[in-house]
Amino acid sequence: MPLFLLVYLAYVSIALPDTVGGITWPFVRLDLRQPIEALGVVVPFGVAGYVVSSSSAASLLARAGVGWVLALSTALSAGALTVYALAGAFWVVLLAVLLGGLASGAIDSALNAYAARHFGARHLTWMHACYCLGAAAGPAAATVLLADGRSWRLPYVVLAISQVLLAVTFARTAKRWGRPSAIATRPSHPPWPSPRLLWPSLAAFVLQSGIEAGTGIWAYVYLTTGRGLADGPAALTVSAFWAAMFAGRVMVGHWGDRVGTRRFLTLGVWGMLIGAAFVVIPGPGWMASAGVVVIGLAAAPMFPLLTLTTSERVGEAHADRTIGLQMAASSAAGAVLPGAVAATLISLYGVAVIGPFLAMLTVAMCLIHRRLRHPCPGTSAGGRARPR
Repeated sequence: MPLFLLVYLAYVSIALPDTVGGITWPFVRLDLRQPIEALGVVVPFGVAGYVVSSSSAASLLARAGVGWVLALSTALSAGALTVYALAGAFWVVLLAVLLGGLASGAIDSALNAYAARHFGARHLTWMHACYCLGAAAGPAAATVLLADGRSWRLPYVVLAISQVLLAVTFARTAKRWGRPSAIATRPSHPPWPSPRLLWPSLAAFVLQSGIEAGTGIWAYVYLTTGRGLADGPAALTVSAFWAAMFAGRVMVGHWGDRVGTRRFLTLGVWGMLIGAAFVVIPGPGWMASAGVVVIGLAAAPMFPLLTLTTSERVGEAHADRTIGLQMAASSAAGAVLPGAVAATLISLYGVAVIGPFLAMLTVAMCLIHRRLRHPCPGTSAGGRARPR
C-alpha cells in the first residue's frame, strides 16, 4: 500500500474515537451513574494526553523513526479503546481517554513530521480533511452498532480491532518511512512577536477551536435533549457536520489560491454566524440541525487558512513561534471551552444553553476577524506559513 494512503487512513483513525464518544456518552453515563455534564470532565483528559505526547514526539521520532512511532502509538490506541470497552467505573473511562490522547498526539505529530518533508500544501490540507472524513463516519457507524439495544461497548471493540490491524500495517511498513536520524530536527529559537500582533491570532484560534469542538461534542446532546430531535437524525446531523467540514477542506485545497484566502476566511466567519443563528433561534429541530451542518461547512477553511496567513499578520520573522503558540492555544481551548466552560453552563442553565454559547463564540469570532483583516505593516501580502 502506498504510504500516502496509510497517512490518510491514519488520520481517519484519529477522528473515529473522538466523535464516537459523543454518541455513546448518554449510554455510558447511565451505565456508570454519571450526570450528562460529566462529559466535560472526560474531554480535558484526552487533550492532556495529546499535549504531553505531542510535545515529546520529536525525541521519540529521533530515536525510533516515524514508522515505529506510528505502529506503537496505534497499538496504544487499540489498548485504550479496549480499556474503555471494559470500563466498569468512571475513573477507568478517564484512564482510557488519557491513554487515547497520548496515542493520538504521537500519531498526529509523526504524520505531520513526515508530511512536512514529503507532501505539499494541498496534500497537507487533504490529510487534515481525512480527519473530518473519520469524524463524519464515526457517529453513523456508532448508531448502526448501537441499534436494536446493543451495548455501548460494541463500537469500542470494533474500533480496537481496526486499530490493531492498522498497527500491524504500520509495523510491517516501518522501514519504508525512513531512518530515525532523517526525522530529527535542530532546535530553534525564533523571536517573540509583539503582543499587539500576537493576541488577535491567539484569540482567533481559541474561538475557532471552541466553535468547532463545542459543536462536534455537544450537538447530539443539544439536538436530542434541548430541541427534541430523535436519536437517529441527531446522530446523522453530527456526521453531516464533519462531512461538511471534510467537503469544505477538499474544496479549499482545489480553489483556495483562485478564490483567495481572505475571501474564504470572510465567508467562513459569516457562515458560522448564520449557522449559529439557526441553532439558537427557537423553532423545529430540523432548523437547529441545519445550523449545525452550516457551521461545519463554514468552519472548514478557518483552521488551515488562519495558519497559512500567520506571517501576513505578525511578520515572517515571528511566524514560526506564533504558529506554535496558536497550536497550543487551539489545543487548550478545545478542552476548556467545550469542556469546563460549557459543562458549567449546562449544570447551571440546562442543555438549552449550548445554542447561545455557540452563538456567543461566533459573534466574538466576527469581531476578531475584523482585527485580523489588517496585516502586519511591512509584511508581504504573499507571505506564507506552513498550513496544518
